[in-house]
Amino acid sequence: MRSSLRWTIAYCTTLIGPTLLAQGVDVSARIVMHTDKRTASTAQKTNSSVANVVVWLSPTRAEDPKPAPAVHPPYRLLQKDKQFHPHLLVVPTGTNVEFPNADPFFHNVFSLFNGKRFDLGLYESGTSRSVRFDREGISYIFCNIHPEMGAVVLALSTPYYAVSGADGLITIHDLPPGSYRMNVWSENAAWLHGSETQHVVQIGPGAGTVRLGEITMQPTASPLGNHKNKFGEDYRPEPHPPY
Repeated sequence: MRSSLRWTIAYCTTLIGPTLLAQGVDVSARIVMHTDKRTASTAQKTNSSVANVVVWLSPTRAEDPKPAPAVHPPYRLLQKDKQFHPHLLVVPTGTNVEFPNADPFFHNVFSLFNGKRFDLGLYESGTSRSVRFDREGISYIFCNIHPEMGAVVLALSTPYYAVSGADGLITIHDLPPGSYRMNVWSENAAWLHGSETQHVVQIGPGAGTVRLGEITMQPTASPLGNHKNKFGEDYRPEPHPPY
């Protein structure tokens, strides 16, 4: 992993000629999962896979130009059948996210993590509340009534990101030339990276696709598992829950 990523950075800076016209470049990589005797049981318990890994590239210089935000339908995290839909939602920093309740009973959506702390309180079927994710970060979302409900909202201040599919492939499109810091997140895995300098990717001007090679992950326990309620206490079991 260490030698592969360093070779990629050299490729970006030396093989792309300075006389070519500047234009957007596609950056691709493949997520791979590393398991050994210590992590094999964790991988089985958490269903760690190469899907739903988010990779994003943030410009290292504040003066680098950023594209205008793309027009997007309203972002929604629907509550239906005691689940959040979708399970993972990536939004631009500063976005309002709607939390409509489509179940025939009450929900109480909350998050106490560093990305965005909020508590929407109890609200009934057919109603909706919203939250503005005004800072970059990861927010783990829960319901104070139903412990089986959990989701993730990832707010990013860069439009240059991709989410891996079941094959582990990611492609980030149309990056302008520049210097970028690479970030990787997964609910069920941690990124096995090398030294700090390896996080920076240099994109030179030119056409084609820059291939970063493999991004190796190691299975970890999900933060959504065995969580507490909004008071920091265990959920109380109900033999005959009303909903």
